Amino acid sequence: MLIPDVLVPGLHLVFCGTAPSRASMAAKAYYAKPGNAFWPSLHAAGFTPTRLTPQEYPGLPGLGLGLTDLNKTQFGNDVDLDPAAYDVAAFVEKMRRHRPGAVAFTSKTAASVFLTGHYGLVGSPVYGRQAQDFEGIALFVLPSPSGQARRFFTLDPWREAAAFVAGRRAASAGLP
Repeated sequence: MLIPDVLVPGLHLVFCGTAPSRASMAAKAYYAKPGNAFWPSLHAAGFTPTRLTPQEYPGLPGLGLGLTDLNKTQFGNDVDLDPAAYDVAAFVEKMRRHRPGAVAFTSKTAASVFLTGHYGLVGSPVYGRQAQDFEGIALFVLPSPSGQARRFFTLDPWREAAAFVAGRRAASAGLP
């Protein structure tokens, strides 16, 4: 495992990417490339009360958030990854074991790998909450925060997922 999963039972939401970038691998931290918008987007969308750094990723469970990737054996750009290294079965087993409230795929590529491999999806998924859940786990597709995908980026689907998390936080705190 290149960068360890951040998974514990009962998280509100788990972010799932394809694989670590070269910069993330060098830093041994998720979404560590300076041009990646993941950490600023977490704060701007309302997931975190402050802007976190990539090195603070182990503390996300304290906010009800987790991290994983579909490919835990390779790193680099998506085009450099071996499609056979995406391990949908291992991802499914992790989600069944940890039972988060939702999974947010941090790119259409990651979502497509899961949805095609598990549901037989044909075509590209839409951004936002998906019509189907996975065994009671809500599914979201977010625009990639990678600097290479900046032209497709919008914060709206991130805010939609953050609102879902806010609702779960309120419910677990006993608030209406």
